[in-house]
Formats: sequence, structure tokens, C-alpha cells
Amino acid sequence: MAVGRERLISGTPMVGTKKSLGQHWLKNRAILNDIADLSLLGIEGSAYDSSDDNLICVEIGPGLGFLTSSLLKRFSKVIAVEYDDRLAENLPKSFPGTNLEVVKGDILEYDFSSIKEPYVISGNIPYYITSPIIEKVLTCSPLPKRIVLLMQKEVAERIVSDKETVLSLFVKNRAEVFAGPVVKAEEFTPPPKVDSEVVVFEPFKVPKVSNEVFDLIKQGFKAPRKKLIHNLSGLKSKEELVGIFKEIGISVDVRPGDLRLEDWGDLYKKIDS
Repeated sequence: MAVGRERLISGTPMVGTKKSLGQHWLKNRAILNDIADLSLLGIEGSAYDSSDDNLICVEIGPGLGFLTSSLLKRFSKVIAVEYDDRLAENLPKSFPGTNLEVVKGDILEYDFSSIKEPYVISGNIPYYITSPIIEKVLTCSPLPKRIVLLMQKEVAERIVSDKETVLSLFVKNRAEVFAGPVVKAEEFTPPPKVDSEVVVFEPFKVPKVSNEVFDLIKQGFKAPRKKLIHNLSGLKSKEELVGIFKEIGISVDVRPGDLRLEDWGDLYKKIDS
């Protein structure tokens, strides 16, 4: 699929931004430290304790390296994956003598299998390829221990909302997810048009539901505003679907966004039987 390349990259302006990449530099050191702390320690209520691990961090879009600076103080090594050739070439000069590896390339094409140590992923991610990046980091192998991403606030809210979407169900199928701090647009230079928010993901070793269940979810969301029973009409007769819905306690008037992941699993079992 064709995707845009607008990027949120941490830092304050030391060089000009590229309009073609839509670069915005995060300028608040306290917020950068908060993101780095969340990358190492997680958020209250998280299950993973990183204190005994010699973790490394893969940073998405390091840009001028201001988040990189905070990450290098907390992790044994930082692998910074940068799409902008100019920035990738300049970044090592800012951190001589540190355990920083800069990879010039696209995070969507990065081979995580090359990482042999326990690791986490952190970064400010491009607004217009948010979903592909989330899919990439939640399906890569080996899986990271934790993922901390700064993204468009509207997308973050959709991910953690009780009103489900295909994206939110995909995430909740593969990770425990926590809402982090909101970052106002004015904290960036130049400021983007919208606020951002940090989201913390802690991947499950095994997804909660199968790929077949997720195929059903995609079918159910083909027209998100319609009643679910209409979207599933090609799978069973209307009478059969009405019976299945009643059997598992789902209203025939329900819409796709009203169902939890577990409901979809129950629905699949009945439809597939």
C-alpha cells in the first residue's frame, strides 16, 4: 500500500526540517526523559519488570538524537533506525564513544531477527504510517519486551477506547496496552496541527485469538456503521445468524465496534461449527 512519510522526530532544531518528511522536533527535555523512563520501566500496572535485564533499545526515527540521548543513559545499547539519510549520517557525530548503532533505512523493512538480546522499542512515529508500524512491531520476531510510541492523540485514543476498531482489536489481541502522557502540539518545532500521546504496549507471547478469528473481525468491520449481522450475511443465513447471536448473548442490533475480542472468538466458534 502507498503510505505517506510524515514523521515526528524528537529533538530541537539544529538543522532545517524537510517538508517532504513533515518533520517536527520535540523540544521538551522532561517529556523526552519521561518517554525514556517509560521505555525502561513501563507504566503503573504493567506486568514486565526490566530491572534484571541488560536491555537494548531500538529507536524509531531518532532524528536529531534528543530522545536518543535520554535512551543512551538508560539502556546498554541503542539501535537507531532513521529513514532520513542526512540525519542518519549526522547522528553518530553527536554521541562519540557511546554504544549507539545507527541504521539508515525504513523501520517497516528492518529485520528484528538480527537482535539477539532482550530489547524494547521506543520512538516518535510518523502519523501517516502509524498502523503499519504498529503491525510491524507487534508481529516481528523476536518480540520486544515493551513498545513505547508517541503518536497522534486521536489514534492513541482509538487504540485504548472501549469502542473497538480493527486497529484496537489487533493491538489488544497481541499486547496489553496502556495510555501514557499527552504531548501538546506546542512542544514541537514547528508545531503539528494536532496533539500527540504516548502509548505503552507489552506484547503477549501468543495472540489471544487466531488469525481465522481476525479474518472474521475484518469481515465484520467491512461496513463499521452497519449492524454486524448484515456484514456477516454471506457466512450464514439470517436465521442461523440470529440464532447464533442469541446463543452467545449478542443483540441482533449490535454493531462491530460494540464487540470485545472475546465476543469475536465466541462468534467464530459458532459460525465455524
